[in-house]
Amino acid sequence: MNAVQSWWSQRAPREQYLLAAGLALVLAALLWMLALAPALKTLRQHDARVATLQAELGRMQVLEAQAHQLQAQAAPGGDSAQQALQAQTSTLLGKQAELALRSGGATATLRAVSPQALGRWLAAIRTEVHAKVVQARLQRTADGWSGSVQLVLPE
Repeated sequence: MNAVQSWWSQRAPREQYLLAAGLALVLAALLWMLALAPALKTLRQHDARVATLQAELGRMQVLEAQAHQLQAQAAPGGDSAQQALQAQTSTLLGKQAELALRSGGATATLRAVSPQALGRWLAAIRTEVHAKVVQARLQRTADGWSGSVQLVLPE
């Protein structure tokens, strides 16, 4: 510490003033970069972030309402579930699929089904029929998806 004091006292008053001003400038820049700038950035982004979170909350509330609606729907059981599965399959997949119905489930054999049609069919049987996929053995071919899908139907 004595070395710094002796070095400081050897400087001319004008040089001491310039060094002190430079040090104050460096400290002010550090204070700005480490404390004030991040806080101001957070304040500027606040409104946009709140709007984004409110939009996300709205989407989540819509999804929650849809989930409650699906839970409230009575699942078709027995013969009506099989009939609903057959109707969805023939409507969405046509001759590209064959159904083998059994007690409590079914196996769908698919031939060259487009990805879009397969997605629509899976969504429809899940929401309309309340069927669950227990096993899928699908292969992608040049014409689409081929293979088999085993389903469990509601009782």
